[in-house]
Amino acid sequence: MKDEYSPERALQESVASLAPILQPGTFVYCSMLHNADSRDAMSVARAVFVEDQGVSLIIPRTEAVRLGLIFDMTLRQITLFANIPPDVIGVTRAAIRALEKREIPSNVVSAAHSDHIFVPSRRADEAVAALRKLQERASKTL
Repeated sequence: MKDEYSPERALQESVASLAPILQPGTFVYCSMLHNADSRDAMSVARAVFVEDQGVSLIIPRTEAVRLGLIFDMTLRQITLFANIPPDVIGVTRAAIRALEKREIPSNVVSAAHSDHIFVPSRRADEAVAALRKLQERASKTL
């Protein structure tokens, strides 16, 4: 007999399917005015958000240096590949909580196919390990 659907089980199955992949390269957050000078930066950005105060970018560090942009810290990108049905709630929250438990700062960018977590470069390997441990724990509960 097949298990009946429950939101909790669907969440566990989705978390169990997580495959966190550390992407190559380092990235930085930059902010600039939305003007002609921002076009070059926007063309190489990993993510762009236009705010009232200007343009916020996640951009490869090498490009930020080339363009003379100011930034504070370098980040690594972890892509969360997973099999998540559209009605499942809480997968990204579970991932962020796993990082919070280890006091790893994170910023999530959701896109059409995956969520991407940006973490400080020096904590990237630890963050991937925490996410893999989360996935393993969820797999064992099924």
